[in-house]
Amino acid sequence: MNTRKRTFFCLLAMMYASYSFGQVDSSALNNVFGKKGTVSGQVYRITYPRSDLKVKVGDFAVAPGLALTSWFGFIAMGNETMVMGDMVLLDTEVAPVVAKLVAAHLSLTAMHNHLVNEKPAIKYIHVSGSGDALQLAAAIKSVLATTGTPLTPPPAGGTGVVPDWSKVEAILGRSGKRNGQILQYSFPRKEKLMESGMEMPPAIGMATGINFQMDGANAGITGDFVLLADEVNPVVKALTENGITVTAIHNHMLYDDPRLFMMHFWAVSDPEKLAIGLKAALDKTNSKL
Repeated sequence: MNTRKRTFFCLLAMMYASYSFGQVDSSALNNVFGKKGTVSGQVYRITYPRSDLKVKVGDFAVAPGLALTSWFGFIAMGNETMVMGDMVLLDTEVAPVVAKLVAAHLSLTAMHNHLVNEKPAIKYIHVSGSGDALQLAAAIKSVLATTGTPLTPPPAGGTGVVPDWSKVEAILGRSGKRNGQILQYSFPRKEKLMESGMEMPPAIGMATGINFQMDGANAGITGDFVLLADEVNPVVKALTENGITVTAIHNHMLYDDPRLFMMHFWAVSDPEKLAIGLKAALDKTNSKL
């Protein structure tokens, strides 16, 4: 980082340190987005499942809740709001979205794959911004409008036979969030995680996420481990030895401290076998298990 940038972010860190977190106006944000978000602590989170896409990895049909949901988290800091998020895009949507992000004065912090061998090919763009919460929300919605992302909630559908996740939950040591054929986990880290000098709560994308999707007798798994540098290869080894494919290792942020690496993975197999492999990998991290 050059001297000018280093000075700027030192000043930014001191400014954030003097701020106290507040609560964003979730009702006002709901009105802008035209749908209801969720509030976890001081983080407002809005999600946009790509229910318009039919994505397969081999013969496995990937549900929006497994790996195809765009999301944005808002957190108040003094008189301003910070937003961070992740957009799920077709390759053909990348260039228009990047152009719209630039025009809307939102920052692109990462662009990459999460899956491999998926058809059609999917890219993930991570974004951030700060300013007035409602202006940020309007800008984000204008970016989403350049894509095929459904902007209104999809109609409720049947879930079919509800899977019994009790053995998986016993292996991972806690209950997950159940949603039809999907089981979701979030494992925060024990360290204080910073971005641009500001402490980031787990709900704004700073926790290891693990998703299961049941399909017949097998489950598909994906998600991302949030790792320090020294944890990367021990986790690669644990996943690989348990038949889980590492699909990507990269950053999601630009000015994180400590420096974090996100590791994505994929496998389709017996859900209990997969849970054992994921637990072995989690044990290599400084996560709250």
